[in-house]
Amino acid sequence: MPKASHSRRGSLAFRPRKRASTFNGRIRNWPECKRPVLLGFAGYKAGMLRFFYNEEDPNSPNKGKEVSCAGTLVEVPPLFVYGIRAYRNTLYGRKLIGDFFMKDASVNKIAKIKGGRPVEELGNEKDISDVHALAITSPKSTTTGKKSPERIELGVGGDDVKKKIEYVKGLLGKEVQASDVFEKGAYVDVISVTKGKGWQGVVKRFGISIQRRKATGKRRHVGNLGSWHPAIVEYTALHAGQMGLHKRTILNNLIVDIGDASKLKQDGGLLSYGVVRNKYMILKGSVPGPKKRLIKMRLALRKPESKKEMKVAYLSRAI
Repeated sequence: MPKASHSRRGSLAFRPRKRASTFNGRIRNWPECKRPVLLGFAGYKAGMLRFFYNEEDPNSPNKGKEVSCAGTLVEVPPLFVYGIRAYRNTLYGRKLIGDFFMKDASVNKIAKIKGGRPVEELGNEKDISDVHALAITSPKSTTTGKKSPERIELGVGGDDVKKKIEYVKGLLGKEVQASDVFEKGAYVDVISVTKGKGWQGVVKRFGISIQRRKATGKRRHVGNLGSWHPAIVEYTALHAGQMGLHKRTILNNLIVDIGDASKLKQDGGLLSYGVVRNKYMILKGSVPGPKKRLIKMRLALRKPESKKEMKVAYLSRAI
């Protein structure tokens, strides 16, 4: 039998374990894509459900059977593209050139644009290395109760900067649907903020063992705060503190289905969410955060071209 083991207590890969500064987490890396297309989208977590699918993988022990699996329902209202953000490469890394917007009163009213430069000046810049699309969500079309839209920055695919610019210019002042960006069976990465659990002790926060009853008179505490020398308590020592409300990225989530709200079973609305009015996406497994939280998605960074379509035989009611 192999030795039973667990992950390292208090891995530094998740430091600092502090509260996220915003629910609208920044996406720092985008996958490479040869065709001009938006590389990400955003929605709101509506709940979880259960679905059955026919397993067709020849290497699976469940081949030819119906398998039950958990999924997450994400409402994806359309995004409104209102601007372009340009970058240049320098000796000190990528630097921002500026934001470029349309001269349209209706667009400025929706996006509440302050400052910026007109799109026509974008052609005068010669050292542009990359462009991103600026978009806003439409929470008023949902039952989340939110009023203010979130501003998000989306990467753009393509192997030529000029083609990228022309593609984003064609999207300015228009709404983009999730089905224009993602397709069924594709893999996406989910960026979100986890549920907040407040101030917690080391047993719950790091999963350390509870001390035996006669150890030191205390049980739910750390037995050792570090070595004798250096004679200090290092920052890597396990302490009580904030747990949850952290920004996390979940890689390679499979898109099970994309469809219209009329296909869902939601008589009376979903618990703690309401009625899904817009298009939806079903992701296999769970994603971080409670209901109504902003969920940002991008094309999978490690599986940009991989696909795996699942034939859904039954879809339960979301809870």
